[in-house]
Amino acid sequence: MSRLNWTRSSYCSEGNACLYVASKEHDDVVLLTESAVPGAVLRATPRGLRRLICQVKAGRLDSRG
Repeated sequence: MSRLNWTRSSYCSEGNACLYVASKEHDDVVLLTESAVPGAVLRATPRGLRRLICQVKAGRLDSRG
């Protein structure tokens, strides 16, 4: 199993609430984690992640998902 290289969001400010992303090219998977919730990892396809981001930007998701 290859080691993942996590990249911190450029929008992350000082503190412990930063978004990190890693990808597994050969598996077509994008992984997201947030530093304030250690161990929780969201797995998505690139297409699924694009859809989620579009939904959030359009205000179609509330705090309950």
